[in-house]
Amino acid sequence: MIRGLLLVLLVVANVASALLIVRDRHEHRQAFIALSRLEKTRDTLNIEFGRLQLEQATWAESNRIDQVARVQLGMVFPRTEDTVVLRR
Repeated sequence: MIRGLLLVLLVVANVASALLIVRDRHEHRQAFIALSRLEKTRDTLNIEFGRLQLEQATWAESNRIDQVARVQLGMVFPRTEDTVVLRR
């Protein structure tokens, strides 16, 4: 009687253990899939960040700023006679 009860208890514990292992593996797979997606997103964002840094460097070049100021805004360097020096 006790031997049979012990056997049933061990079988139930074995089945419960197997079910917990299946659940844990499933959670691990889901976490790995999420990690893979996040790594792909990170890589995409890093590439975009590099492009934006390059674009910013291009737009910030002094030659580019000078060209935009002259062509689009019609700005020119002041002549010597247009310069006023203020002294205290």
